[in-house]
This record gives sequence, C-alpha cells and structure tokens, in this order.
Amino acid sequence: MRNIIKHRAVLTISVLVVVLVSLFSIFNSPGSGDAAATEPSKLLVVWTSGDKDVAMSMAYMYTYNAKKQGWFDEVRFLIWGPSSRLLAGDKELQEYLAKMKDAGVELQACIACANMYGVTDDLRKLGVDVRGMGRPLTDMLKSGWKTVTF
Repeated sequence: MRNIIKHRAVLTISVLVVVLVSLFSIFNSPGSGDAAATEPSKLLVVWTSGDKDVAMSMAYMYTYNAKKQGWFDEVRFLIWGPSSRLLAGDKELQEYLAKMKDAGVELQACIACANMYGVTDDLRKLGVDVRGMGRPLTDMLKSGWKTVTF
C-alpha cells in the first residue's frame, strides 16, 4: 500500500512540475504581457494520457479555467491517443467535457486514434470534432498557439 501511495505522489509531483514549466513558458514568452498585442491569445491543450487522475486534476481543470477565467481568448482541447478511449467509457469525464464545451472550449479529436480505439462515433455524440489532426496541429504550432500537453 505504501508503494502505491508513493507511486501516486511521485506521479502527481511529476505532472505538476511539467504543468508549471509549461505555464511558466506560456506566460513568460515574448509578447506575453505586451499591451500592444492585438491578436487574440490562443491555447491548445493536447490530452494524450489514459490516466483519469491526470485528466481530472490537470488537463480538464486547467483547460476549463483557462476559458472560464478568460486567461486565453481561444481555447482548444485536443483528444489524442489513449485519452479518446478513456473519455468514451467514462461518464464523469463526459460530463466535465460538456461543461468545458458550454464554457466555449473547442473540442477536437484525432480520427486515426479514435478509429484505432473504436470510439469515433462515441466522441462525435459528445460534440467532439473528430477529424485528421496532423495538419491542423502542425498549423496551430506554427501559428503561435500556446500549447500544453497532458
């Protein structure tokens, strides 16, 4: 039991460090405090983890608040890899996803991943835009979207 608790603590701390480093780079990038900037601020959250704790404690919470609190003008949530399978089978995650959508978060998923896990229709029923994401992700990265990966 102690090993499980220790493992969870190490995992939680590791994820927290990654998030803090990502947030530091986002808010300290050139132009991040520039009042003259006229382009809307854009955040892309790429959720790849199949771990529910990571989803609820990190990816979902930050994404929702980034939009709800107005930290970014545009917020996109990209479901990629094992996260698509986790989402398709978890009602609590689905309910939270609906809350993010209602707040104005754009929901997208990689169709290759969704097809691989057999959850394409499930994701579409949740209001997720499921499509090829290689080119759109590349375009977002090249056009200056701030990106955090969980």
